[in-house]
Amino acid sequence: MRVAIIAACALLLAGCGKEGPSPAEQARMDDEAIAAVEAAQVPPPTPVTPERIGMPDIEKYDMFGAGCSFAPGTSIAPVALLQPKRGFMKIDGKVIPFAPDAGSGDLPLGVKGKYTGGTYSFVLDLASEEGTQSGSETINYPARFELRNEHDQIVFQSDGTAQCGS
Repeated sequence: MRVAIIAACALLLAGCGKEGPSPAEQARMDDEAIAAVEAAQVPPPTPVTPERIGMPDIEKYDMFGAGCSFAPGTSIAPVALLQPKRGFMKIDGKVIPFAPDAGSGDLPLGVKGKYTGGTYSFVLDLASEEGTQSGSETINYPARFELRNEHDQIVFQSDGTAQCGS
């Protein structure tokens, strides 16, 4: 009887001494906890309404030359100008310069598909096979435009028209 009681106590004590996670398992759990905290710190995106780039802006920032512009919806007023070596948008009353992403796709006239500037980046995707002549040196394309913030969140997107020419 004593042996049975001692054996039962030994079994009960063995179940109480469960080991903690292995170092690899603990590292994985720590990484998951850190990722959850970091994800919770990314604020939701604040929508942006790009402003029309007018002739005074074009003259002031010397935006003349071959390239493409994007106008949202059925508007003819551009909110983005793209050239082979630079791009521009007007946000909160300020003209923001953008640099082309050399690794992005090529669009007409040496324009790139992606540009980055400060805390923003934008992508212009146009349907090159659907372009229609709109002037002696311009072609209009159906296009989609996305503006992203520093967290790569979409803050503006629109279908519209990309006009490319010189």
